[in-house]
Amino acid sequence: MNVYKTHGTCSRAIEFEVEDGILTHCHFVAGCPGNTQGVAALATGMPIDKVIQTLKNIPCRGNTSCPDQLARALEEYKKNNA
Repeated sequence: MNVYKTHGTCSRAIEFEVEDGILTHCHFVAGCPGNTQGVAALATGMPIDKVIQTLKNIPCRGNTSCPDQLARALEEYKKNNA
């Protein structure tokens, strides 16, 4: 299980798993339950490159959001697992 500490959002962290480039599990710790559960449900099963492309730079508060933080988490994952 990978854990990414979020920055600038209501959620505190994102727990996720990736297998063969596919996001297989995604759970936001705290945050707006309906929004974070919805984002997690839609993103799970997608290739991580598509998740990054779709969610990166979506603003909410300031220059980030829970979806944007998921994109950043997956970018960091890719960087560390290249």
